[in-house]
Amino acid sequence: MADIAERERAGKARAAPTVEGGALGWLRRNLFSSWGNALTTVVLLGFVVWIGIWFVDWAIVHATFEAANGPECGKGQGACWALIGEKYRYIFFGSFPYEQHWRPLFACIAMLAMLLLSCDRRMWNWRLLVIWTVGSFVTFLLMFGELRFPLTLFFLVGLVAGGIGWGMRAGIASPREIAIHKALTIVGGIGLALRIVGVIPAWGLEINAFSYVETGLWGGLPVTLILATYGLVFAFPYGILLALGRRSNLPLVKGLCVGFIELIRGVPLISLLIMASVMLPLFLPTGSNIDKFLRALVAVILFAGAYIAEIIRGGLQSLPRGQFEAADAMGLNYLQKTSLIILPQALRVVIPPLINTFIGFFKDTSLVLIIGIFDFLNTANQALVDPNWAGFPGEVYIFAAAIYFVFCYSMSRYSKYLEVELNKGTRR
Repeated sequence: MADIAERERAGKARAAPTVEGGALGWLRRNLFSSWGNALTTVVLLGFVVWIGIWFVDWAIVHATFEAANGPECGKGQGACWALIGEKYRYIFFGSFPYEQHWRPLFACIAMLAMLLLSCDRRMWNWRLLVIWTVGSFVTFLLMFGELRFPLTLFFLVGLVAGGIGWGMRAGIASPREIAIHKALTIVGGIGLALRIVGVIPAWGLEINAFSYVETGLWGGLPVTLILATYGLVFAFPYGILLALGRRSNLPLVKGLCVGFIELIRGVPLISLLIMASVMLPLFLPTGSNIDKFLRALVAVILFAGAYIAEIIRGGLQSLPRGQFEAADAMGLNYLQKTSLIILPQALRVVIPPLINTFIGFFKDTSLVLIIGIFDFLNTANQALVDPNWAGFPGEVYIFAAAIYFVFCYSMSRYSKYLEVELNKGTRR
């Protein structure tokens, strides 16, 4: 009893632990919590300061910002940013006609505005379809200069839009809305069939706003943005279909999806690009040709879709069985159950790996050089070919790396924001 009483008196006499707050407390807890951590912090901080001082001295203090050519720029002791000032238009727009550079510039602005508006959750409704339709029309009209919309495209859009609307709104929408979806589906299907058999002539809507520029002259940032944006936009629903097909109870559908996913994920992207550029024309009828840029875009879509499918399949498997059973108990059909109940929850779970895949494919667009397409990194590299400005690769690659960092870091931060916003109801 005496020992117990003595321990109680000692406990009462012991002072309460103090917790330091503010910047000083954070530094003590995270950087100087022990002698080993303090020594590591000092050494690394000294190294960072030394690198920072050297970089500022090289990139700013002794840098050359104006020069007529490379030898004149090389007389300085620092970076030669005059090269970027001389070649920035080629780096950004490649071989696009020089006097028409305003067109890819506004095309990039249209795509960036379209992407920024898509990041606003208030636009996640019918407005998003309008934004992407208008933005895509402006982008490709500026890049091509001429656009032609065949009648087949209108029939196909009517068939797909009507069929999806009919399936998703069945039992929910008013009879008038269902009748509209049915009419779109029937008209689109019949019109597409008549066009295929040749009953309806090959009509189309042509828009000739500017001089035509073939895709072989495209280059720089617009190529990177188009390949990454539209490649992932088409790969995303395609990956969802593959993920759902791999979980199907139909052996044939499941087997085809599994085989395709494993085949595509088992080969590098370069091999698909080479197949699309070299092998595909050998299987086409004589006289027919598919644009090289379109072939590269299809290869990116197929490759990205296989990876996205596995990510989404992981999200689907993480959902408890009760979610599927509750959706069935509500009387929803497969399309309604999947699009309204299952997929929103699965996609919320896999936001981090999805954005990681998007960032990876944004950088992988540089691989299209293997088939003769020059994206942003490759046009930056081609700027060094000029003998008047040879010998300054560091400046060009630092400039290109800064542009890539801005895009990739923006996607990363938006991923973090989206993950927090969509999981507000599940956090404790």
